[in-house]
Amino acid sequence: MMRSMYAVYRKEIGHYFVSPVAYVVVSLFLLLSAFFFNLYLRDIVEQSFGMPPEFDAPSQMFRAFLGLLALLILFFMPMVTMGLFAEERKRGTMELLMTSPIREVDIVIGKFLASLTLFAAMLLPTGLYVVYVWLHTDPSAPLRMVFAGYLGVILFGGCLLALGSFISSLTENQIIAAALTFGAFLFLWAIDFGSRNAESALGQTVQYLSVINHFEDFTRGIIDTSGVVYYLSFIAFFVFLTVRSIDSLRWRRA
Repeated sequence: MMRSMYAVYRKEIGHYFVSPVAYVVVSLFLLLSAFFFNLYLRDIVEQSFGMPPEFDAPSQMFRAFLGLLALLILFFMPMVTMGLFAEERKRGTMELLMTSPIREVDIVIGKFLASLTLFAAMLLPTGLYVVYVWLHTDPSAPLRMVFAGYLGVILFGGCLLALGSFISSLTENQIIAAALTFGAFLFLWAIDFGSRNAESALGQTVQYLSVINHFEDFTRGIIDTSGVVYYLSFIAFFVFLTVRSIDSLRWRRA
């Protein structure tokens, strides 16, 4: 199982390294994150003048930046996942995978881990921004908030990648896959805002199921076990649906 999964993972990682789309996505993501980080940093510095000593500028800065990363992920993850299965189906290479001894679960998890690796590689350079703030602020800057925040970003991004992988398995057109994935992400964002401050049982249930609601705990430096379990369950659920989608494709071609 592990060998087959690693073979799919290595193939997908190699595809990312030769794909111009991956380089464009990573470059734009880093450029935009650096641009907005600079704006946030300037605003926080201006706000800190005249503020009381207990004003925690680094924490405010990190929370704003983590929120920015979540927003950027919303726009860039569809471009990462759109070709995971749609491109394979369009080129006909999906049929080769279906006739190989590799199991569907190995294919899905291998591709998901490859996309998660690319996502982690996108995030890694943003750590330089954190180091910069750390070197220019009080040594008591919130390291726990940074650690919890990045853990939340990775889990949040993993959920979107799992959802995007499932949508990509439903079509042969990458553009349709990207559009549907982006629409699904916007829907998740919308139901979060629509359920905030809700007092009804339904509203509170929707708020608990909100992907973004759990992310906000991480931006405050809180690693809530329920949030981690929720994200992992969300990922496992859509990985399972993707496996079932690929399995149905095998039966349709049989």
